[in-house]
Amino acid sequence: MYLSVTLKAEAALAEALSEALMEAGALSVSIEDADAGTALEKPQFGEPGHVNERLWDHSCVIALFDGSNDNPADLARMLAEAAAAAGLASVPEFSVEEIAEQNWVQLTQSQFEPIHIDDRLWIVPSWHDAPDPAAINLIMDPGMAFGTGSHPTTRLCLQWLLSNVEAGHSVLDYGCGSGILGITAAKLGARDVLGVDIDPHAIVASAANAERNGVSARWLDSAQELSGQYDRVIANILTNPLCVLAPTIAAHLAPGGKLALSGVLATQAEQVIAAYQPWIALHVGDEYEGWVRLES
Repeated sequence: MYLSVTLKAEAALAEALSEALMEAGALSVSIEDADAGTALEKPQFGEPGHVNERLWDHSCVIALFDGSNDNPADLARMLAEAAAAAGLASVPEFSVEEIAEQNWVQLTQSQFEPIHIDDRLWIVPSWHDAPDPAAINLIMDPGMAFGTGSHPTTRLCLQWLLSNVEAGHSVLDYGCGSGILGITAAKLGARDVLGVDIDPHAIVASAANAERNGVSARWLDSAQELSGQYDRVIANILTNPLCVLAPTIAAHLAPGGKLALSGVLATQAEQVIAAYQPWIALHVGDEYEGWVRLES
């Protein structure tokens, strides 16, 4: 049996309290939005390499403790130690919930359901049956590399591929993550698919996912020399690297080809459009949950 302790904390103290709880003996600690499920909820989207500027104004620090001892005095002592170490005058308001031992793998898997992109495409965890066997079903499990179809930017990119990739096209996925975009392009009939990334875990994950989905594609550490031009180029990264990489990405787009960029907040669209203006004219093709897809 475990004890889940939820403490209220302001944004400035949540991380310090979280670290102090781990030092005091917590098995794990997470920070969540205290206003989740209300009109004050503030969604935060992040990707590898992107750090949110601050946590929620009203946060909940949730700490898991071993409850086998079942001694309230021990729990009170650990909370007091953590509060003091975090610079708090007293233990914040908290609640305690008993958590029974469970099959954590099964519980975690149950939180990931197939994702419907459109009638042609589903993202399906390996432990689920395909909802529509006649559609393209990408087998993708949550892993170390970014891109399982759940993030708004990934969805925007997948929808673009469905409308713009045809049999025979060559496709470059710059910043491939899990390989989901390149694999989708291959499933759509692209004859030559190349995914590049600076993260070696992404290259390993992409190759494994491509094999699992029965498609042929190449995966390259982008530190190596990249050459050639492609009919379709897609990059789902973040605003700053997209701007820095503008001349590189533009150079790999074949004449008459099409480019799509995402990982860009709606408020950052003009910045990216301006960065690519010397080479390619971009416009906002679609917007979803505050994120945009820019395309030529």
